[in-house]
Amino acid sequence: TAAAVIDLPFPSSVPEIPVGVESTDKLPSTSLFHAFATSTSLIKPHFELALQLLPPVSFMVSDIFLWWTLDSASKFGFHRFVFDGMSNYSHALIQEAFRIGLLSGPLHPEELVPLTRFPGIRVSKNDFDPAFQDKDPHSLFNVFLNKVHTAIFYELEPVFVDYMNAEIPLRSWCVGPLCLACPEKKTPEKSVWVQWLDHRLEEKRSVLYVAFGSQAEVSSEQLVEIAKGLEQSTVNFMWVLKGDEQELPSGFEERVKGRGMLVREWVDQREILMHESVEGFVSHCGWKSVLESVCAGVPILAWPLCAEQFENARMVEEEIKVGLRVETSDGSVRGFVKGEALRKTVRAVMEGEEGKEVRRKVMKLGEMAHKALEEGGSSQSSLDFPAS
Repeated sequence: TAAAVIDLPFPSSVPEIPVGVESTDKLPSTSLFHAFATSTSLIKPHFELALQLLPPVSFMVSDIFLWWTLDSASKFGFHRFVFDGMSNYSHALIQEAFRIGLLSGPLHPEELVPLTRFPGIRVSKNDFDPAFQDKDPHSLFNVFLNKVHTAIFYELEPVFVDYMNAEIPLRSWCVGPLCLACPEKKTPEKSVWVQWLDHRLEEKRSVLYVAFGSQAEVSSEQLVEIAKGLEQSTVNFMWVLKGDEQELPSGFEERVKGRGMLVREWVDQREILMHESVEGFVSHCGWKSVLESVCAGVPILAWPLCAEQFENARMVEEEIKVGLRVETSDGSVRGFVKGEALRKTVRAVMEGEEGKEVRRKVMKLGEMAHKALEEGGSSQSSLDFPAS
């Protein structure tokens, strides 16, 4: 089937959003995410004009943040399916936290409260992004809860998939993990980082992969502590930094030369996680990263930074038990992480008994993910859903 890309003009002169910024990774601050997501609705007239010029459309798949496309689909008389990059676990926790009044109540931000429908799960107000506490009818909170479908595999979180399908009018179809649906790329020349990983494998050295995504904001002080923790851990590591992250301790790169590689360019994360030498992943717990790590059978060192990553981190550590949470200096959910705390967690995952247990669990889940996409698997079966 032929595919075509249609460019739509992005709105200019949007309050708060710098001119020329057309993707969230270019925002000067994550605090502008809500304003950016809301501004995309200004594309709607151009989008509908493009729809009129297309052959008859049968259905639409649009991102969860493009909520306004539902109006367009209804206007032109076809179905709209939502691609949701969040877990059902995080959606369920947000739904229950709202139901019991946790998000708007007077509780201390760090006070743990059991959820009525999931009494074994205790969360605090700080586990949830401030956007979910906004009572404005056009807030992201309403966007999330009123239009939920997902793209994961059922076996990863069956209790929470069933909960969402029972509580939310719109059904959730699990058709992923999509990262396994794409064939592995075969390139004639290996990248520098893959060659480095190959050498570590030849030397029978395990590697820790460190990456916080393209949008996370990490302070200079925190970068220094990360460097200290990695250096003190004595493990082999590959650390992917954003271009503006330069504040590392003097002489750090020279001292870790041979066992540590710093990368300041885009990398194929899936390719790295699937490499046989990689046996741990320090991650911000964006849902895509969690899925890729699970599919690769790599344990996670959870270090959430924003959005629903805090719920994902709880899921990683407490629910599916495929990783450990990095400790903050004051014990709070959103606190500062000292180098010694990182060193301790790194050693636990890479060499300790806890690491062996989470590795066993994540490998089992990884096998289930592959089976879900096979003929007769849960994700393959979900693709046969009726259109009504």
